Amino acid sequence: SKSNMSDVEILSSKKRKLSPDASHEEADEGGPSSSSAFHHDSSSSPSSSTQHATSSSSPNTTTPTKLPPRPPNTYDNIRTAIVINNGTRTNLIRLIGLKSLFARQLPKMPKEYIARLVFDRRHKSLAILSSDPEKKDCDDEIIGGICYRAYPEMRFAEIAFCAVSASQQVKGYGTKLMNLLKMHAVTEGIEFFITYADNYAIGYFKKQGFTKAVSMPKGRYQGLIKDYDGGTIMECYVHPTIDFTRVPEMIQAQKEFILERIRAGTAKSDKVVYPPLPPDFYAGQDVKSRAEKGAAERSLAIPGVSEAGWTMADLMASTRDAKDSDKKKHQLKSDLLALVSKVQDQQYSWCFRDPVDTNEVKDYLDVVGDPIDLKTMEKRIRRGDWYKTKHMLFSDMMKMVNNCKLYNGEGNTYYDCAVSLEKYLASISPMFTE
Repeated sequence: SKSNMSDVEILSSKKRKLSPDASHEEADEGGPSSSSAFHHDSSSSPSSSTQHATSSSSPNTTTPTKLPPRPPNTYDNIRTAIVINNGTRTNLIRLIGLKSLFARQLPKMPKEYIARLVFDRRHKSLAILSSDPEKKDCDDEIIGGICYRAYPEMRFAEIAFCAVSASQQVKGYGTKLMNLLKMHAVTEGIEFFITYADNYAIGYFKKQGFTKAVSMPKGRYQGLIKDYDGGTIMECYVHPTIDFTRVPEMIQAQKEFILERIRAGTAKSDKVVYPPLPPDFYAGQDVKSRAEKGAAERSLAIPGVSEAGWTMADLMASTRDAKDSDKKKHQLKSDLLALVSKVQDQQYSWCFRDPVDTNEVKDYLDVVGDPIDLKTMEKRIRRGDWYKTKHMLFSDMMKMVNNCKLYNGEGNTYYDCAVSLEKYLASISPMFTE
C-alpha cells in the first residue's frame, strides 16, 4: 500500500490558495496572501457584482441590495506550499522535511521508496507549513503533506503518500490537507484522484469523498499506475465549481433553504386542528384487511391527510410491498452495473466501450440495424426502466458481439475481439441467470 492515514484524524474543512509556482510560498506567516484566488469577499465575487448591478438598474429600487458578508475562511490562516524538486534551497529543505514526515508516519513503507518518489521531479507535494518562525527553513516546518503525481493528458492524479505530524492531528489537518489539494487540483485540470489505500487508510479516504467504485474509464489509468498487493483502489471526483473549503457552510445553507420551503408549504395546513374521529368512522370498512391498497384508502379517508398533500400514490409507495420492490430494483441495478464493469475491464473490450461513430463509418447503419455498445447499456441501466432481468442485458451483449462480427468479418482485430468477448461471456453466463 502506498497510502496510510492511520495517524490522521479527520475533522471539518476550510481553504487557502495554492500557487502554481512550486517555489513560491503561499503567504507570509500568520496571514493570507493578498492575491489569494481562494479569498472570497461579497463585494468582489461575480455573483455579488451581478446582483448588485441588477438591483441598482431596477426602476423600482433606489438603493442597491447588499448581500451579507461571507464569514471569514479559517483556511486563510494556513500556510501552504506546492513543493517540487526544482533545485532551490527552500524546496530541497521542504522535500527533506516531507520525506522525514512520511517515513515517520508511514513506518511500513520502505524509506528508500519514499525518498525516490518524494524527490522524483514528476511528483509534486502539497505541504502545510508551521507558522512558528523558529521552525522556518527546517524539517519541523512541515506539519502535513500529500505527495502526488499528475497525468495532465488523462486529467487525473495518483496520490502516493499522505500524512500529518502526530502532534498536529487533533487539529483536523487531515481533512484540511485533502480539501486544499482538491482546490489546487482544479487549477491543474485534474478531474479525478486515484490511490491505493490499505485497511487503515480506507476510512480516512471515504470521509474525504473517495469511493471503491471507480467510475473513471480504466483506459485512462491502465498502464500508468501499477497495482499494489494488499491495497484497495479508491477514486475521488473533483468537481471544478465546488469550494471544498466551505462545504459545511454550503450544506447549512441548503438545509436552511429546504426547511424554509417546507415551512412555507405547510404554513397553513400544519396549523389546522381536526376533531377526533367519530366512533363510526370505519363503519362499513374492512378494517381487518391487510391489503396494501385498502390500508392506503383508509388512511387517505382520515380528515387532514389529503389536505396535507398526501396522495394515494404516496401512501402506496410507503407500503411494505413497494419498499421491497424498490429494494429488488436497486439490487438488480447494482448487479447489472457490476456485470457491465466486468466486461469493460477485459482487455479486448476496448472497441465495445463507446458507440460506433457513424460519421466516420458511414455505412455502419446499412449493415447493422440495431447498434449497441457498453456505454449505451450503462446509460440504460442507470435510467432504471430498460432491463427487467439480467438475461436482457446478456442478450444485448451478445447482440453487440454479433453486430461486430457481422460488420467486420473474419481476419481483422475487431472480429478477434468479438470472438474473445463471446468466449468470456460464455464463461460468466451463469452470473446472468442468478
